[in-house]
Amino acid sequence: MLGQAAQSLDLDLIVQTPQSTDPAVSVAHEVIYAPLDDIHATAQLAEACEVITFENEFIDLNALSALAIQGVRFYPDLSTLAPLLDKYQQRCYLQELGLPVPEFSLFRGQSLPKDCLFPFVLKSRRHGYDGQGTFIIRDEKDWQAFAWEHPPSQFYLMEACVSFDKELAIIAARSPKGDIALYPIVETQQENQVCRRVIAPADISEAIASEIYGMTDKLLKSLEAVGVFGIEFFLVDQQVLINEVAPRTHNSGHYTLDACTTSQFQQHLRAITEQPLGETTLTANGAVMVNLLGYAAPEGITIDYEQKCNELAKIPNAHLHWYGKNQAYPGRKLGHITVLLETQAQAQEVIQAIEELWYSP
Repeated sequence: MLGQAAQSLDLDLIVQTPQSTDPAVSVAHEVIYAPLDDIHATAQLAEACEVITFENEFIDLNALSALAIQGVRFYPDLSTLAPLLDKYQQRCYLQELGLPVPEFSLFRGQSLPKDCLFPFVLKSRRHGYDGQGTFIIRDEKDWQAFAWEHPPSQFYLMEACVSFDKELAIIAARSPKGDIALYPIVETQQENQVCRRVIAPADISEAIASEIYGMTDKLLKSLEAVGVFGIEFFLVDQQVLINEVAPRTHNSGHYTLDACTTSQFQQHLRAITEQPLGETTLTANGAVMVNLLGYAAPEGITIDYEQKCNELAKIPNAHLHWYGKNQAYPGRKLGHITVLLETQAQAQEVIQAIEELWYSP
């Protein structure tokens, strides 16, 4: 999607990826085939372009620092990424800024603290996404299963289970000059720690929205961020807590491709190429985005995803995005659909229609 946005902005996008089946290959101006941690390949990438940006957090800051010292420009800057890549360090950073977060601690997987109360959540400090690396420990049985499967030497972010009213998110962008553009706050709905749905805009009070905008502004300025950031929140009894910060374009912002004046992908490229930030207003009264996940078919049945996509595309005001991934498995994000709404009251009805069609045998 960044590649498609680059084409629309007449920018040449060069991709470093280890796989020729990577969907980005089909829209890249040039490809360097190498693992993401191959610093020599990244040095080659740096020679071919003016700025390097990131599609995920699977990066080695220490290795990249050697290139930064040589003058390679990274956006976001490596100093911006430093407090965010490790989930425990990120929580500490947010807390030090005075931003509200769930209760947390550093946990080493050996034995439970004496004052530990079920349920609680353990998160891998690095490289977790879409539920991977996240473990909900509801009782002693869950704990025993976790302890059996995971090495006791590893450290985790440990946090209390938050009984939230809603999960919220915002896409925000900041330019090298310090200009900030904020998108509408959305409601996200997760299942099995994977985002299933996004509703834009979220049904929240102006006071809550103002609080979230203020937190976001403070965070971006403190980080001296450049580019697009996805920030997730919990709403608990009218109190806002920051859950996680992603220093990149984010799944909760995919609706912007079809429902906003400037998509998050164009916005990210505008920021890192030092162009003026685009407008972030909704182009409809509302929108829903539903992730199209792979799932296991009943025995003897083959899922015809192509036929399902054809049916989804017939929904009025629908915009279907298929990612072209070479393998489908349960829980994998294969694509998404965004439907523009005439009224917010349509949201649940549209979501139900999409999911009944997609997940029916």
